[in-house]
Amino acid sequence: MTSVPSTDRSTGRPPGRGSLFERLAAFSYRRRWRALALWAAVAVAVTVLSNAFGADYRNDFTLPGTESQAAQELLEKSGSAQAGDSLQIVLKVPKERGGVRASAVRERVEPMLSKVAELPGVSQVRSPYKDAAAVSEDGTVAYATVTLDGTAQTVPKEDVRRIVDAAEAVTAGGSGIQAAVGGSAARKAEEGGGGAAEGAGLLGALVILVLLFGSVVAAGLPVVTALFAVGGSVGLIALLSHLADVADFTPPIMMLVGLGVGIDYALLIFSRYRGELLRGAAPGQATRAALDAAGRTVFFAGCTVIIALMGLVALGLGALQGVALAVALTVLVTMLASLTLLPALLGIFGARIRRHVTARAARRTARNRPPEGARWGRWADGVQRRPWAALLVAGIALGALAAPAMGLRLGFADAGNDAPTQHSRRAYDLLAEGFGPGFNGPLAVVSEGDADAAAALRRALDATPGIAATTAPIPAGPSAPSSGGAAVSTVLAFPTSAPQDRATSDLVKRLRTDVLPPLAETTGGRYLVGGPTAATEDFADTVAARMPLFVAIVVGLSALLLLAVFRSVLIPVKAALLNLVSIGAALGAVTLVFQHGWFGVRPGPVEAFIPVMIFAIVFGLSMDYEVFLLSRVHEEWIRTGDPTASVRAGLAATGKVITAAAAIMIVVFAAFMLSP
Repeated sequence: MTSVPSTDRSTGRPPGRGSLFERLAAFSYRRRWRALALWAAVAVAVTVLSNAFGADYRNDFTLPGTESQAAQELLEKSGSAQAGDSLQIVLKVPKERGGVRASAVRERVEPMLSKVAELPGVSQVRSPYKDAAAVSEDGTVAYATVTLDGTAQTVPKEDVRRIVDAAEAVTAGGSGIQAAVGGSAARKAEEGGGGAAEGAGLLGALVILVLLFGSVVAAGLPVVTALFAVGGSVGLIALLSHLADVADFTPPIMMLVGLGVGIDYALLIFSRYRGELLRGAAPGQATRAALDAAGRTVFFAGCTVIIALMGLVALGLGALQGVALAVALTVLVTMLASLTLLPALLGIFGARIRRHVTARAARRTARNRPPEGARWGRWADGVQRRPWAALLVAGIALGALAAPAMGLRLGFADAGNDAPTQHSRRAYDLLAEGFGPGFNGPLAVVSEGDADAAAALRRALDATPGIAATTAPIPAGPSAPSSGGAAVSTVLAFPTSAPQDRATSDLVKRLRTDVLPPLAETTGGRYLVGGPTAATEDFADTVAARMPLFVAIVVGLSALLLLAVFRSVLIPVKAALLNLVSIGAALGAVTLVFQHGWFGVRPGPVEAFIPVMIFAIVFGLSMDYEVFLLSRVHEEWIRTGDPTASVRAGLAATGKVITAAAAIMIVVFAAFMLSP
């Protein structure tokens, strides 16, 4: 049972025997300086080691069992250049200046391309002046293809920035030339750090805590606890990246979740500690009582978050498995910090906090202000008087918000979603202007067979509605012959629609089901639709297919955990249903904003990993508040035996804290919008 042991009667334990959390609090409180020194030493050691050895982040975007993955593996096996990464240096010159073929333009562009060819990280440069297909019909837009000697993940950002600098040089001196560099490596090179985001999030959280507690010292303890935990976790994951595949976008997600969860957990414990001080407890006694009640809540809530995150492993997606493990480790460390470091800090600053709390309570009494939680008590009373009306209003609101999620379309953002000032976005727009929207997302259709099979493939693609143009079959390299001696080649098919358009998704499905299978029967060849656009479709389909299993695992294990905590079947069922409805409403809001373009956002599909990440994080975090509220209700029920009064008193005691905790999560998450 989850209860707060203010008396032996409420704990149900023999007199004088404390719970595990109570004993842990007492240990950290008595040895406060040792506990603080130990946490500081671990944080410093991990930071020093991570700086010394660095990180070895690797992005695993493989999709075993999908057609795009099979196409990629076939291209790599045959040594095709289409298996590598490249950049496009896109140029635009107005007609009144003669277009890109003007001699004055060519005299500036060709030396630039020669310079780029000699830069580190570049293996080949294909000039638009040697490839007529690389110049638009009106002659105003052209692109040079820069083949890199690695992937976007392995080529150093400094090498890509040198290419960008060289391209920008041709625009100087009033040349009238526009230049932009596009491609995955260019987008990656333009990514910035998140220092401003973390700083803004911490500042916002600190402001909320100061308003809640009225003291900078009291507000600072949850923030300090979270910083210790997140700092250590980031360094630890950097070291573990040498042993396991961890994506390079994992640290920002770790900091986002770690700061939010860490501050929340510490806030729940500290608010209970403050409540015990107001009831007259000494700092040491208040610390033990807070850990026995709120610490227990933090432990079970943290376990729920970890279960939800580990459920991502069931999806079998390499790109998410490393993220799930890293974030789960972050939650574990923040939970341990809340249960061990925070009691030590309360021991160090307890006397000062007690003086502030008692003085503030005295001022509140002198001004005849209502007791804390009175507003939430009145709110609970109003809901209890009209429960069906409240249920109907809340149900309609959540249902209306969740309805758009029924039309959720998954995909990935591309350069078209980048800021207009970024090179990748400008290159994207120029290519779409000169060659059509589908040029930014060509389909790499791989042919394995004889020359007739490749030629037949191109004819079939040219006759397919939705395809604007195709290239001649591009033969693979001779490094590794295909099985059976069949030749491997690639035909690039350019759709008439943009990569994120539904029409492009439909085209991929139509090629795979209606166009290529009959062609394979006729020619005896093997055809696979690959490339980034097709891989996006495969990723989205894989997530959608495995989502029910993921939800079942997370909900089932979380329900079992709540069953063990509260020894009730109704509470886990109610919590699961309420959280599912809340997550549905959240996904509906995401659909309205990002897919339908509300608030000025460029419409497009929702990032394919967003629903599972939202479910894992939000389901776990919502359980925090669920357990915190119901634990307090349970305590009041043990004390009074009146279920109605217990619910009212429980909400009165926790409503303000839960609202503040949710506001902190909103502020921390919103602050990361500042990060590129």
